[in-house]
This record gives sequence, C-alpha cells and structure tokens, in this order.
Amino acid sequence: MTTSPAPALDLDLFTDEALLDPWPLYQQIRDTGPVCRLSRLNVWAMGRYAQVRAALGDWETYSSASGIGLNDVANEATRGLIIATDPPEHDRLRGVLAERLSPREIRKLGDDIRRRAAELVGDLVEKGEFDTVTDLAQDFPLSIVLDLIGLPQDGRDKVLTWADAAFSASGPEGPRTDAALPLLQDQLVYLATRATPDQLAPGSMGRAIYEAAEAGKIASESCVPLMSAYVTAGLDTTINAISNAVWYFATYPDQWDAVREDRGLIPSAFNEILRIESPVQFFCRVTTRDVDVEGMVLPEGSRVMMLYASANRDERRWPDPQRFDVRRNPAEHVAFGYGMHGCAGQGLARLEGHSILEALADRVTRFEVGTPQRRINQLIRGLSALPTTVHAA
Repeated sequence: MTTSPAPALDLDLFTDEALLDPWPLYQQIRDTGPVCRLSRLNVWAMGRYAQVRAALGDWETYSSASGIGLNDVANEATRGLIIATDPPEHDRLRGVLAERLSPREIRKLGDDIRRRAAELVGDLVEKGEFDTVTDLAQDFPLSIVLDLIGLPQDGRDKVLTWADAAFSASGPEGPRTDAALPLLQDQLVYLATRATPDQLAPGSMGRAIYEAAEAGKIASESCVPLMSAYVTAGLDTTINAISNAVWYFATYPDQWDAVREDRGLIPSAFNEILRIESPVQFFCRVTTRDVDVEGMVLPEGSRVMMLYASANRDERRWPDPQRFDVRRNPAEHVAFGYGMHGCAGQGLARLEGHSILEALADRVTRFEVGTPQRRINQLIRGLSALPTTVHAA
C-alpha cells in the first residue's frame, strides 16, 4: 500500500467557542481522514471510532509514558501517574487497587450506594427545585469516592477544584494551562501532607496504596501520584454523566418515560449518556514507531490526540449518532477509554450512575430545567449549573 503524510487542518480546538461546541470541529477531523495533523498544535488527531479504539488497544505502538497532555510542564508533573505509564510499571500500579475495584468487591458496595442514592434523591424531590450539578451530581460521587479513598475531612471542599485543574492542565500552552498548573501542584502538596497513612481512614483504598509501598510492591514515590489519579479520575465522569442524564431526559421526556416503564433500560441509558456527551474529550499517546493508518503515515515520536468524544459520535460506527436513544445500548463506547488504560473505576461509576437513575425513576415523572451553564475545561466537557424542577411520582 502506498502511504502518504497525514493531511493537515488549521483548527483551534481550544477557543471558548470550540470548547463549548466542539462537535463541528470533530466532524471536520473525521471527514478529513482516519488521522490528520493539527498544524496549530503540531500534533496529530484521530477522530474516528475504529482507529481510536484500535490505537487504545495497542500500547506498544501508542505509548502513554511520555504523558497524555499537550504541554511539557503538565506531562512532566504527571510523570508516574498510572495513566502516564506503560507496562510493566502500569501493571504494578494498577494492581494495587485491582481487587478493591473488581466486580465482586464493587457489588458489595451496592446496597450502601443505592441507599445513599435513594436518600439524596428523596430529599431533593421533596424540595422540588434544586441544581442538578451541585446538589445531585457533585454531592453523590464526591462523598462516596472520598470515603472509599479515606481522605480526611480537611481539604475535601477543594477536591473538585483541584480535579478540574488537573484535567485542564493537560491542554496546550496558554493562559488556561498557566492558571491550572498551580492548582495541580496544590493537590499534590495536599495529598503529600494531609493524606498521609496516619491520616487516612483504616481499611481505605488510600491506606492500601501505602501498604503496597511498605510491602515493596510499588515505589514509595508512587503513592502520591497514585492517590492523585484515583481522586481526580474517580469523580468527573460520574458527575458529568449524572448532570447530562437529567439534562437529556428533560429535553427528551419520551426517553425518560421509556426508562421508567422498563428499568432494564437503565444500563443502556447510562451508556448512551456517556456516548453522546463523553466527559473526557481526549487523551494523547506518542507513537513508538512509524505507523501506517489506512495509508496515512504517522512518524515515530508523533503525539496523537485520541478524540474519545469524536469517536463516540462517529457515524461510521453509530447510526444517526446525534440522536439520543436509550434503547441503543452502545456498550462499546470509549468514554471510559479502552484496553490497558480503560478506566479502572468504571464499575464504581456505573454503580453510582445506575443507582441515581433508579432512584430518580422511582420518584420523578418529569424534569424541567433552566438554561444549562457549561464550565470551560480543556479536557473535560461538563456542566457547572443546571437549575432543575421535578414533578414527583
């Protein structure tokens, strides 16, 4: 097969307009080819589902060890994070909490999480009016994840700000990245000084990380980066999925009726929310050799943006991808990544999301929402506010 350089596009994915509405730009990237070069960033981009999924499944060709962001400072600051490693280091780090996050262990949390969901939803439904983002979507996973990790109460109020900054810091050089990097450092300092073994809850995941270091399974300097990875990654996908669920079900009440009539659709509905509004927009990989991508050549050392959100709306994979359909059940979406770096906590995220939808289905017949407010983040797409009124069952 004859190969040629990947075509170039002069797009800026990081303007306010692009971050608020990236879909037209993702369409251009998909239409251009299986891979293209973004000349302004001097990186390559994959926006089609088949190529993104294949690349994520091939860590030996598409390496994470040089960082998953678009600037050198963030990539250096996140060196040693589980998401920025390859085997064998990746396997050692992931293995620390593998048992805690296994399906068997997650199932043990089910009764407690469903109880928490029912109590929170019950309180909000009694109020009748609330903000879905702050009162429901943030409150619920924040308490669960931080309790599981065992963080002290002091500093929990800053965790969401730090997590938001940790993601946004992975964007290209510029004012937003400059503003986010100090907050990323603040999070690492907090974890190093306040989330120490003597201050973490006994039996918690945080304690398990330090116990693994004491047993020689991981290096002691890996503890803080590993804690950061689970604190940061354990929140945003669930928060944004719950927020988007209420927004979409308010917009498409017939889809909510379908879920209420058949609770077996809840897993499918949660997958569809993640597909159509993927919280993580991209992560980068770096090629370890020259790669032929359907006749387009990626040179060794190319930094490639894997556009998860674009892949999840690729018309080559999903018929009528702009349509929200709870019966679609797109279980193969890449909102949680894929392959070796597939989200370790996705079982917990699904349990949380399903539990909230179950509780809402029990108590709410209709959602009415005000104008959604969107927060601007260079890597995560989500809402900052969604005024909501519910009609109780």
